[in-house]
Amino acid sequence: MEEEIKSLLQKHQALLVAHFYQKDAIVNLAHFCGDSLELAKKATSDSRDLVIFCGVGFMGESVKILAPHKRVLMPKISCCSMARMVSSDYYDRSVDMLESYGITDFIPITYINSSAEVKAKVGAMGGMVCTSANAKKIFERILQENKKIFFLPDRCLGENLANMYGLSCGILGVDNKEKILDSQVICYNGFCSVHQLFTPEDIDFFRENYKDIKIVVHPECKPEVVKKADFVGSTSQIIAYVTSLPASQSVAVGTEFNLVSRLRPHAKENTFVLSSTIPECPTMNETGLNDILKLLYSYDQGRVHNEIVLEEHIRKDAALALERMLEIS
Repeated sequence: MEEEIKSLLQKHQALLVAHFYQKDAIVNLAHFCGDSLELAKKATSDSRDLVIFCGVGFMGESVKILAPHKRVLMPKISCCSMARMVSSDYYDRSVDMLESYGITDFIPITYINSSAEVKAKVGAMGGMVCTSANAKKIFERILQENKKIFFLPDRCLGENLANMYGLSCGILGVDNKEKILDSQVICYNGFCSVHQLFTPEDIDFFRENYKDIKIVVHPECKPEVVKKADFVGSTSQIIAYVTSLPASQSVAVGTEFNLVSRLRPHAKENTFVLSSTIPECPTMNETGLNDILKLLYSYDQGRVHNEIVLEEHIRKDAALALERMLEIS
């Protein structure tokens, strides 16, 4: 199957990219592997105009936003659970609620885990996108403007950033009006279902049972988990940190299982998942090699499916939000 896929990719001069959370078989076959923004940038700069994107829907959209001339196909257009928590309509309702509280002078920041429609509305309001890798830079830039920040959809990343900078923080729709009015950072009530699995008790367990173990987590984890960790970083930052550790160093990692399982092939006995439950992203794991092959077979026969198509006005406004981020980061 792998050879058939390679042959069809070569025949149609197609670029195959895969997110770090994809299954090993797909990661091993991809031309590029990375986090969501890294893949969008690589796919945009690559000379090939046909992109086969193995990930979730908003990631394929990011390529199309930045490179509208490219054809972007996905073996499975799976939906990130966090991105699905904030629809265009929910975004409008949130803005209406803020305005009903008298909050009109704010800057929206949307985590890259959001749809093109939401990115477009953020872009049209003068806001921008962020990733877990560059969120600190984005925050620092906006704080210079002395405005409230409306952060969506991940409340955990928003809270963790607020805590890092000593800023007051409230969750829209959860906290009362008085707390929201007093908050410098107002978070949408969304989250990553995978990173919610990690708990402070998991950290306590590993510290009690493994001497001098390092605890590494993603900033999508709950604030109480992040506070107890030794290192907090984006997917790429976690990879760099964990792979730099000596083989003798024990480490427990709080992020998606597929990534953790291949982080340290030379030190598997000292590499643990920070959970008693296997933290697999269900939508990332929907894509298999057979889906890639079916997609390429169909394309080879002149039948195109699972193509990412965006209305131009949505793409343009979403591009504003992404380009503002890229200028800063």
